[in-house]
Amino acid sequence: MLSETVVFDGRLLEIELDGKGGYRLRCGDVEYTNGRRRVRGRVRPYEFRSVEQLRYDFERDAQIA
Repeated sequence: MLSETVVFDGRLLEIELDGKGGYRLRCGDVEYTNGRRRVRGRVRPYEFRSVEQLRYDFERDAQIA
């Protein structure tokens, strides 16, 4: 498992990846975890398509780009 926590723009950014394709990205009130995304209290399904798309979607929701 890869786990990293960094301070980004005054906020904690947490990233966890396991060897079986599982993932968890969290920054403030935005969290993406294995097929689900929570953005400011609203939970919705998330369809993983690629690492690039996951990163783009997460950065957009967390506004960290």
